[in-house]
Amino acid sequence: MPSKRTRIRSITAVGAAAVVAALGTVTNNASAAEIPATADSSQAGAGVEAIRPLAGVPDILKPPAEENVKLLGAERVLTGTQTYTCAANGSFVGTASTPEATLVGTFGFVHHFAGPTWQAQPPFDRSSSKVTAARVQGVDKPGTIPWLLLKVNSSEGTGPLAKTKYIQRLLTSGGAAPTTACTAGEKVSVRYGAVYVFLG
Repeated sequence: MPSKRTRIRSITAVGAAAVVAALGTVTNNASAAEIPATADSSQAGAGVEAIRPLAGVPDILKPPAEENVKLLGAERVLTGTQTYTCAANGSFVGTASTPEATLVGTFGFVHHFAGPTWQAQPPFDRSSSKVTAARVQGVDKPGTIPWLLLKVNSSEGTGPLAKTKYIQRLLTSGGAAPTTACTAGEKVSVRYGAVYVFLG
C-alpha cells in the first residue's frame, strides 16, 4: 500500500499537470529559488518552466507593466467552496463570499481561506509562507464567480509563495451566490473551481 508521502506526491503531481494543461506550454524560465524544493522534485509541483500565463487574459487583470513582475507559479482548486451570508434584505446576491479551499500545483499544497489568504503547506514549504491580498480589478463571468486581479498586502515566510506581489484568479467555475430567497444571517457554501496564478 502506498505511503502517505507517496500519495501526497502523486496528488500534487496530478494537480500540477492539470495546471500545466490549463495554462499552456513552456515559454518562461525560472531560477531554482522560485521552484519549491522537495525530496523528489520530479513528483513535486510543476516547475515554473512548465507553465505560462493563460492566453486571452483581459488587460484589466494584468499587473502594471512598470512593475515588471514575472510568473512564480500556479495552483488549481482541488476542493473548494465560497460561503455567502444572507443579507438583511433576504438575498445572497451582491454579498461578499469567504473562500475555503485546498489548492495544488507549483507550490505543492496551498490552503486558501478568509482574508483572502493563501498559505503554503509542509513538506513543500517548511516555512508555511503566507500572503494576503486585496481585489484590484474583476471581470464578471456568467454563471460563475469573477476572474480577479488581486494585489498582495502582507507576506510571511521564506518560501517561493512569499515573493508574490499579484495574484490572478482565472478559469473559474461554480461558486456564484445563490439566487434563492434566504433568512438574514443564513450561510450557504457553494463549490467552485479556479486556477490561481502567482506573479512577483
